[in-house]
Amino acid sequence: MAPQRNAVLPTALKTPAFQKLTNKRVILASASPRRKEILQTLGLAPEIVPSTFAEDLPISSFEDIHEYPVSTATQKAVEVYQRLLTDAPDDPPDLVIGADTVVFTHALPSTSIEMETGVRQELLEKPSSKEDNMRMLMDLNGSVCEVVTGVSLVYPILSAPGYEIKSIDERTLVFFGDNPDHLLKAYVDSEEGLDRAGGFAVQGRGNLLIRKIDGDFYNVMGFPGASFFKLLEILVEEDEDFLAI
Repeated sequence: MAPQRNAVLPTALKTPAFQKLTNKRVILASASPRRKEILQTLGLAPEIVPSTFAEDLPISSFEDIHEYPVSTATQKAVEVYQRLLTDAPDDPPDLVIGADTVVFTHALPSTSIEMETGVRQELLEKPSSKEDNMRMLMDLNGSVCEVVTGVSLVYPILSAPGYEIKSIDERTLVFFGDNPDHLLKAYVDSEEGLDRAGGFAVQGRGNLLIRKIDGDFYNVMGFPGASFFKLLEILVEEDEDFLAI
């Protein structure tokens, strides 16, 4: 007999989405403490089962680079869903949440720099060293970058292949101030940005480098909570079989 599950916290708002998640097995396919913290703040405490997906999709294969984090999030969620189903067929997950956050350089508000100048946005992964972190911050300094998070939900359905996938992407513009070199170096030396895409943590000391943010602050941290719950509300409203299997 499967154990009783409930990822919904007492602090959660009494909405149809949260009611639908009550007593369901909800999985976050990520080891990110920031994603876990955001979801808990909003009233959801999923099980943490990090994905083993290699995250090595070639970005050159995507005509629209914004599809890259969505595809990675999908691969993460599907890998965890299939693994848990194989390991415990009698205790399958009801919902697996996958997410991937990336930073693109050269973003401009309300336009496409690539179309106007032929310059392709560069994907900024986590820096490989302090020197790489400094290079990233020098490139971002005084300019605008785009933070994109792909979120994919995987849940069971009766038809093949046995699960459904629904995905969204959230985009936020981050405007960097014209920071002096000594501030950038001091931040790099703090090592806070070494495990962050783009080499900065907006919720930490990296906030000192930021002039303003246009969009969801949580998205820059790694998970767009509002858009995630909006997707849940849409699924609850439009699909009567959602999480009913």
